[in-house]
Amino acid sequence: MKQIIGILGWIIGIQGALGLIGRLTTGNDWGMLRAWFEPHPFVYAAMVVVGFLLALPDERRRRSRAQSSRS
Repeated sequence: MKQIIGILGWIIGIQGALGLIGRLTTGNDWGMLRAWFEPHPFVYAAMVVVGFLLALPDERRRRSRAQSSRS
């Protein structure tokens, strides 16, 4: 279950980053969310942060496993 949350974190973060970068550079949203609605740029920034916070514990767990298997 924790791996699924980590994967969802990456997806949310990437969608947020795409939307924010697209909105700031071209004025158009990038990513899948623009197909359903047009969020405010602050929502995209919050998605980047939330995605990072969801993916961080999974990445830490993976790194600790990799380091323990090397030893």
